[in-house]
Amino acid sequence: MRVLGIDCGSARTGYGIIASDGRLHRMVAAGTICTNAKAPFEKRLLKIANELRTLLREHAPDRAAVEGVFYSANVQTALKLAQVRGVALLVVAEAGVPLAEYSPLEVKTSVVGYGRAEKAQVQLMVQSLLKLDHPIESEDAADALAVAICHATHEATRARIEQA
Repeated sequence: MRVLGIDCGSARTGYGIIASDGRLHRMVAAGTICTNAKAPFEKRLLKIANELRTLLREHAPDRAAVEGVFYSANVQTALKLAQVRGVALLVVAEAGVPLAEYSPLEVKTSVVGYGRAEKAQVQLMVQSLLKLDHPIESEDAADALAVAICHATHEATRARIEQA
């Protein structure tokens, strides 16, 4: 299966696409959609939407996954994150790709084995699981790959349970 993982952010939205059988994972693409903080917010959302649409067309993932909303003390930040997530959910739905959501705790537990892992630990485990020569430089892209790995692992486990 091919999975698109998305790590939403208004300044930087990370994406990671993997090919996986649920146990072995291979990176197909990863990167960050960067927006101009000085641009009107609706233009930033449009850029994120257009780039996600391009990724969906180019890589044709079977599934997509996003990280759920985390608690934020800053209401403005939480609202902007929610709007970016809404754009990502809409674009994935438009493409007809099944979508799953995972909490940060679920992603970290699935990838690192510890739900309170630091970003550096996530980056190192993503590197290890994908058998990369070096860590993914962008934390946002590494987080998106972690979301994709989490989903591939969950899907494979669900399929094995259904067969049993």
